[in-house]
Amino acid sequence: MLKEFKEFAMRGNVVDMAVGIIIGAAFGTIVTSVVNDMIMPPIGLLLGNVDFTNLFIVLKEGTTPAPYASLKIAKDAGAVSLNYGQFINTLINFIIVAFSIFLMIRWMNRLQRQPSPIAAEPTTRVCPHCLSTIPIKATRCAFCTSGV
Repeated sequence: MLKEFKEFAMRGNVVDMAVGIIIGAAFGTIVTSVVNDMIMPPIGLLLGNVDFTNLFIVLKEGTTPAPYASLKIAKDAGAVSLNYGQFINTLINFIIVAFSIFLMIRWMNRLQRQPSPIAAEPTTRVCPHCLSTIPIKATRCAFCTSGV
């Protein structure tokens, strides 16, 4: 059983999948940083200095009464909240990752496409009298000697 597991684990597609998962996790971290640190601040600025991570609705107050200035303060107080700002960040994260993967797959498919072979001009034709194959430039059939 150990030998079978070793064969399974060392197959090329399993190793490729592991590498893909590791690179995907690293890519996800990069995309999260791009969304949180580069995309959302200008959008928040355009919408009137809104910090999307601090957009939430308090469902139940915690030990200290509301209002809470930030989501961290609300969580520290033990408040139950609906964190729609973080959901917006996660949604934008997903869209960027999905679009990036789409572009990568599209690029890989273009690399894998083989150019269609150019059809060569025919060099032979069929004699209409005896149905033998003769050169295209022939004026007489070599088999039946009729003029073509």
